[in-house]
Amino acid sequence: QVQLVESGGGLVQPGGSLRLSCAASGSISSIYTMGWYRQAPGLQRALVASITRGGSTTYVASVKGRFTISRDNAKNTVYLQMNMLKPEDTAVYYCNLVPLRLGVLGWGQGTQVTVSS
Repeated sequence: QVQLVESGGGLVQPGGSLRLSCAASGSISSIYTMGWYRQAPGLQRALVASITRGGSTTYVASVKGRFTISRDNAKNTVYLQMNMLKPEDTAVYYCNLVPLRLGVLGWGQGTQVTVSS
């Protein structure tokens, strides 16, 4: 069964940067569109960025120009470079398929990002 492992989160000051990684144990992530989702306390999990197998990207307006999603298909890994972080970016970040197919690929444990001075 394919599993996802997110890493790279941490505590950072406003204006700082982090790079998240999402490693898949199988090749599924190199085939499908992948995305980064985030869930802040009290809010629903939401998609913030996605990347197709060919490298086309989309972003929600709140992160456009600050976040960059990328992938290495050979390594079955998806990345999220986050710059100019804001306190409202504080959330647990997860990667998964876009659109979700939870019967095919479930959620990983996520990685906590906290932006605070």
